[in-house]
Amino acid sequence: MIEAGSSAFWRATLALCIGSFMIFSNVYVTQPLLPLLSQAFELTPLQTSWSFTVTTLMLGLSLLIYGPLSDALGRPRLMLISLCGVVLTTYCLSMVTSYEQLVVLRGIQGLCMGGLPAIAIAYMGDEFKRPALAMAVGFYISGNTIGGIGGRLIAGFVGDWLGWQEVFLVMSLISLICVCLFVWLLPVPQNFVAKPLRPVRMLADLGDHLRNPLLLLAYLIGGFNFFIFINQYSYATFMLAAEPYNLPASILGLMFLTYLSGTFGSAMSGRFARLMPQPLVIAVGVLILACGTLITLLPSAWAVVGGFFVNAFGFFVAHSSASSWVSHTATHSRASASSLYLVFYYLGASSGGFYLDPFWHWQAWQGVVVGSLLVLAATFTAAVVLYIKGCVVPARMESTFIEKPAC
Repeated sequence: MIEAGSSAFWRATLALCIGSFMIFSNVYVTQPLLPLLSQAFELTPLQTSWSFTVTTLMLGLSLLIYGPLSDALGRPRLMLISLCGVVLTTYCLSMVTSYEQLVVLRGIQGLCMGGLPAIAIAYMGDEFKRPALAMAVGFYISGNTIGGIGGRLIAGFVGDWLGWQEVFLVMSLISLICVCLFVWLLPVPQNFVAKPLRPVRMLADLGDHLRNPLLLLAYLIGGFNFFIFINQYSYATFMLAAEPYNLPASILGLMFLTYLSGTFGSAMSGRFARLMPQPLVIAVGVLILACGTLITLLPSAWAVVGGFFVNAFGFFVAHSSASSWVSHTATHSRASASSLYLVFYYLGASSGGFYLDPFWHWQAWQGVVVGSLLVLAATFTAAVVLYIKGCVVPARMESTFIEKPAC
């Protein structure tokens, strides 16, 4: 088993972070381009958001396939196939001539993207000792945030300079470099034990996870937090592109530097978990996210940016803790359990825009804030319930856990 701080630890963690950067830079590459795409194809904000929504939707659904397949076929091979598919579809996106083609290819791209997110944490669970696992998950999710920042910055500046189609050409070249580094760095797994591919068993495992109240609450918290957090960015780009701000795509891309505080929050989540039970860390993260959302109501572009710095920190503290909670709490088929968490997570991302759109039409950004706080109040309550349920493990359940949840 890989120990924290060893050479193998850093090679594996770096490889997965690079793969994570590649995937999530491609997921979010269209977000700062939404106003440009809206103008180019004469679309409403909700219609334009499909270039992002369809990707997260298909990514989420694909996780149901990749996770169980990796339990049978192995982790690195499927991750590599997934990454190569992303490179190919990203290049094809640079040649589209209609919005319909763009949406279809973004959907196919989303299907390809699911391999690494579905498998990475399960790979770490197989290969890393538990103290190393919590640290590695924090670094890995930090890679997610850096990818989100990188993709948006590249899209903003390249889109302003060369045009939105050239953004995808640049991203395909960057993605190819990331795949080469991933292959070179990732250690060969030493502790993976293949299981026969049994579709009925796969469905039964998913059913078992959904019937586990501790896992189900974590799934709902992760899904609904992302439901709000990521779609706030989409509506914020339209707010900041309009009067009185009139910001161009390159400056809108800079707004996503607020994800840097999320990178810090992810890395710190493991340390917070040493001071308090993980469900309480999740609750604190949600509370910070709600406070940041309120700050964005102040009538200043700087206040909006400051609010999103707070938002990102709180969200990724909660997300990292919930993801780690799932890995610790699953009694079997951990790849399937982690995949199911991410299914809820990305289905939340793909549906949050539909929920927030009526609030946007009602009171613009102020309406989005109201809609956000309603959901965050529910996820905060769910985190408190998770603490109450998870930290008092019934005696009949204790024998089914490898270890008690981190309380």
